[in-house]
Amino acid sequence: MPENNKTTREINFHVTRFNPETDRTPYVKSYRIPVREGMTVLDGLHYIKENVDPTLAWRYSCRMGVCGSCGMLLNGRPTLACNTQILHIANTDLTVGPLPNFEIIRDLVPDLMTMFDKHRSIKPFIVRADEAEINTAEGEFYQSPEELEAYLQFAYCIKCGCCMAACPTLATDARYLGPMPLAAAERYDKDTRDEGRRDRNEFTGTSHGAFRCHYAGECSRACPKGVDPAKAIQYLKRQLVLDYLHLARRKKPCQKLHGPGQGKPLPNIPAAPAKTV
Repeated sequence: MPENNKTTREINFHVTRFNPETDRTPYVKSYRIPVREGMTVLDGLHYIKENVDPTLAWRYSCRMGVCGSCGMLLNGRPTLACNTQILHIANTDLTVGPLPNFEIIRDLVPDLMTMFDKHRSIKPFIVRADEAEINTAEGEFYQSPEELEAYLQFAYCIKCGCCMAACPTLATDARYLGPMPLAAAERYDKDTRDEGRRDRNEFTGTSHGAFRCHYAGECSRACPKGVDPAKAIQYLKRQLVLDYLHLARRKKPCQKLHGPGQGKPLPNIPAAPAKTV
């Protein structure tokens, strides 16, 4: 066995189990597994399933922190199992549970449909008055680097649900939209290609929208991609007030360009070769 594959120590996994067909309430079952340096929590769950208990259920896909499927509660903190090394958060014991603020489908699998329904309600896509313009493949919408920077951070969300699980407001008000849908609303509101802010205000400005946020900031601490939903919600609150008081400046959405665009060629850069087709 290679040196880097040797077992470093044994860790007790205390895993929340729940089968709605047979169990009345969730319970905790413990497993003792050998752990080596670099082993992730997702690796540990695979070890349990393959060697100890094949009935354990959880959700995962990419194994590289991109798909957001393996969000779960590790030692009381919502995060991704594939991105978390066991020895970085545990010396002897590790508690593993499903994301709070969601119903449990089975064991470590949360039901994320409530989050996706809220996300769908705020129209998480580019809205244009002229739909044919955006559905036509010809041309491109021009955005400056500064306009892209205004919403780019909020576009990194992978919909893992960790921010929703960490939100204390959502824990007491299930109808609250929550940090993920509100951050998505801010992402599209700030997009200069979009004209849907007024439509989204009907959802984000309700009593269960942005102003329900108490600014605890736990959503931003939990986000594995550094999106900072709490910051997005504060921006959203400011824009809602300006819209309500009719103080927001009306801006035309960016136009579609057909041709070389508005950029100026850099000096000393030779011209592109002529088209051959």
